[in-house]
Amino acid sequence: MLHIRVVKTASGSRAVQLVYYQCRKRFIYKHIGSACTDEELDVLKEAAQDLIESHTPSLPLFQGASSCNLLYLDKSEFLGVYYTFFYEVICNLISKIGFDRIVQELLRDLIVIRIFEPASKSRSIELLEVHFGLKHRRQSFYKFAPCWLKLKSDVEAITVQFARDNYGFNYDLLFYDVTTLYFESFEEDSLRRNGFSKDNKSQQPQILVALMVTSDGFPIAYDVFAGNTFEGHTILPVVKAFIKKYTVKHFTVVADAAMISEPNVRQLLENQINYIVGARLGNLPNKLMKEIDRAITREDNNSIRIKTGNGYLICSYSSVRYRKDKHEMEKQIEKAKAVVKDPSKGKKLKFTRTNNNKIELNEALIQKTEKLLGIKGYYTNLEEKQADNRTIINRYGELYKIEQAFRISKSDLQTRPVFHYKEEPIKLHILICFMALVISKHVELSTGNSIKKFITEAKKITDARMLDLITNKEIRIRTRLSKEMVDFLTKLNLSH
Repeated sequence: MLHIRVVKTASGSRAVQLVYYQCRKRFIYKHIGSACTDEELDVLKEAAQDLIESHTPSLPLFQGASSCNLLYLDKSEFLGVYYTFFYEVICNLISKIGFDRIVQELLRDLIVIRIFEPASKSRSIELLEVHFGLKHRRQSFYKFAPCWLKLKSDVEAITVQFARDNYGFNYDLLFYDVTTLYFESFEEDSLRRNGFSKDNKSQQPQILVALMVTSDGFPIAYDVFAGNTFEGHTILPVVKAFIKKYTVKHFTVVADAAMISEPNVRQLLENQINYIVGARLGNLPNKLMKEIDRAITREDNNSIRIKTGNGYLICSYSSVRYRKDKHEMEKQIEKAKAVVKDPSKGKKLKFTRTNNNKIELNEALIQKTEKLLGIKGYYTNLEEKQADNRTIINRYGELYKIEQAFRISKSDLQTRPVFHYKEEPIKLHILICFMALVISKHVELSTGNSIKKFITEAKKITDARMLDLITNKEIRIRTRLSKEMVDFLTKLNLSH
């Protein structure tokens, strides 16, 4: 029988353990965690009691005794397979990153199943038993979930420290972007609001999720906003909070064009935050457009730098971009001509305008667009001696790494659609997805392969469950590790 034991540690905290007694000796069955406060102690005790009630561990009759591995196939029954290998690998990565210091057993298991087979929380608890043989009560999730919401700051701090230790992150360069997550509902509330949707689900309520990643694409921080929040209004509170938390002195944020505005630039400069953001050249005043057209040479890798109210505007030319822009413009012009010829065919398009209730081609806009073919712009406050034009362009080009992180989050981890309807479960869902994203991205960066490829290889290694009808005991036989998986484990610095 298991008993709950509380002991003081050398650091002064209190450790909660599950122990059993045999031959007047005490053996530790499982270490639940360490608590610094009475509130944390009560939570750990509840977790220990829940483990006793929901698990039926098989304790050894004699310490160090081993079971017989002899199995007669005609006296055995195949029960199915578990994917325990995958579970062990992800748990090792959770410990390696440092999440094991703050997450309880159920939360850890929900992170694992989010990577293995994303599903609703209720379904995830079922899948934990199906795939790994782990039993959890649904009531336990509702009991402990409110406490887990407080872990966001600690999770980010652990992630930042891991990025510093393993990826050389030194706070000087961060990539920032936002995405939208929609809900399988049409009812709004204070957090779930209709707004501009990047998933083309504008009729459904959504939330806005902001994410910051390192130059390697490793996620280190996130935040959640109401779905109708303008994305340009998110960057300052997120970045300022990050700088304050880690007392960062020199900081450069890279973001797309939606983040730039005169108020944003003013506040970034007031807070001594350097920035590199995309520029929407089509919105520039004609005077500045003429200056760019006059100054830039239409040759590959040619760039210019012009001082503006939003900082330095850097423009570069690419013949590949020219051909792409020209092709897209010509397609849009053809569509516009079709609408002008037969107005009933469609609505107003980019290169059309209404004059005296008559639709006609917008020749001025076509001429303006032609001048910008092959040209891309960037804003920055960095002086040329701090970062030349090529450095600015290259750093902005690395913004795709945050898009990769969103791809993993939305596709592989299936962050969307969100099936929760209250603010706390929604934020907890994002927290679990963020920790799963951290683990997944570490796997990708370490192995050089996608998380999907890693999961596929890991699923090939199963534990066959055989019931010995003679002893009535279950014996598990594990598949031999493939060469690919041995290589993965070596790159992840995990034993095999």
